[in-house]
Amino acid sequence: MKYLRVGPPGAERPVAYADGSYHDLSGVTGDIDAAFLARITDGYAPEVTALPELDVAGQRVGAPIARPGVVLCIGQNYAGHAAESGAAPPAVPIMFYKAPNTVVGPDDDILVPRGASRTDWEVELGVVIGRTARYLDSPAQALAHVAGYVVSDDVSERQFQLDDSGGQWSKGKSCESFNPLGPWLVTPDEVGDPGALWLRSWVNGEPRQDSVTADMVFDVAYLIWHLSQYTVLEPGDLINTGTPQGVALSGRFPYLRAGDLVETEIEGLGRQRSTVRDAP
Repeated sequence: MKYLRVGPPGAERPVAYADGSYHDLSGVTGDIDAAFLARITDGYAPEVTALPELDVAGQRVGAPIARPGVVLCIGQNYAGHAAESGAAPPAVPIMFYKAPNTVVGPDDDILVPRGASRTDWEVELGVVIGRTARYLDSPAQALAHVAGYVVSDDVSERQFQLDDSGGQWSKGKSCESFNPLGPWLVTPDEVGDPGALWLRSWVNGEPRQDSVTADMVFDVAYLIWHLSQYTVLEPGDLINTGTPQGVALSGRFPYLRAGDLVETEIEGLGRQRSTVRDAP
């Protein structure tokens, strides 16, 4: 099943997409929120043919999940990206936090913050948790805790992240609009192996990133297991699993400027198109 949310910011309507048509989920849930994600992870599937069809043409597409309780991110989880960042692949996952209010729709604007000079793109596989994960015994248990997968752009301001950081990265990750998400939340049965998905990005139509999730240093199951040893993952939480090589930090491409168009895509999960604007 594919789930999405349509409508103005703060007033999105939950929608299911199946068999070529959109169906209004308002009669079965108020939102694609933690409670609904827990239900679908436990096996609930709405009978969409019994729900009203919906015409979504021309409507804004929001993030496919309500604001997450937490956004956890994994740094340098592709060897090529670690290398272009000037680092060796990590021996253990690097975890940092991103503010949940960075999450916006897949086609919403990316706002360059005041005082910024090095705003960057990062296409990532996003993992949405649907079942509480606490001290999992092994990675083999991990994927049963996944509600679905999403396209995520972990937008980063490198000056804030590296120069003004004070020793941690979250300043450069938590600016408003810095996590375009969606368009879809796609359930695991439709995704198949999360370690075999192509992910790509473009800026102004020019290719930037082109890789596959098989190149992750730590795969999805390992990350969920590992994180569960240090924090409790809850339904609705979002994990950004790292980005491959091909970002502006490499020195091969210019950083983002107002007017640029950033596009990100993951096989089977959809495509984002975000215009860069200066923050008001």
